[in-house]
Amino acid sequence: MKTAVVTGASSGIGCAITERLLQLDYKVIGISRRTPELEHHRFVPFTCNLFDPHETAQLTQRLKQEPDVSLLVNAAGFGVFEPHEELDAATIEQMIQINLTVPILLSNALLRTLKQNNGMLINIASIEATRSSKFSALYTATKAGLRAFGNALFEELRNSGVGVVTINPDMTDTAFFDTLRFGVSEAPHCRLESRDIADAVEQVLSMRDGAVITEMTLRSQRFGIRKKKL
Repeated sequence: MKTAVVTGASSGIGCAITERLLQLDYKVIGISRRTPELEHHRFVPFTCNLFDPHETAQLTQRLKQEPDVSLLVNAAGFGVFEPHEELDAATIEQMIQINLTVPILLSNALLRTLKQNNGMLINIASIEATRSSKFSALYTATKAGLRAFGNALFEELRNSGVGVVTINPDMTDTAFFDTLRFGVSEAPHCRLESRDIADAVEQVLSMRDGAVITEMTLRSQRFGIRKKKL
């Protein structure tokens, strides 16, 4: 049975990807801080606080004992968008940990298994990885780093048969924006939905053996943003 590991599986993009992979007959090991409400006979929840380096290290050792993993999807992430001098050290460390360090560590832990299973690594980066926006210096740095990591890793692994894909979504209607000063537009043509990113993952997986999409950027047809009242 095909086995996938998905981070951030309890909500948002990670949850949508998890549900789609289950529809595609994968067994999914879903990693999140809280146990997902999803119930399925092929869904195996792993509870792990990825902000904690010690718990992350334990997770990497546990995943090395999973011999059937053929897909890793790094979907967990978070952002804070403020003037850089306003960010405290803990926020800086946490964002680097979740958005960049964790995907690199999980990739390191599972690459030998992915090679054995002719597998694939998919990193969910961000549209911010492709541009420069004010109040986004730290978030952009982490996502641009993840994008660069994926592109370089593809070159390293292409002769091994392992595909490496970076997906850069624009603003997506998820809980990501709950604590921010702005959110997605209420107009459907001005935002992405989590299922759009799941569609992209399915398209990537549907490519014939020997062809791979290395990078995909998803945009809403129209631009829209919703400013929140403080």
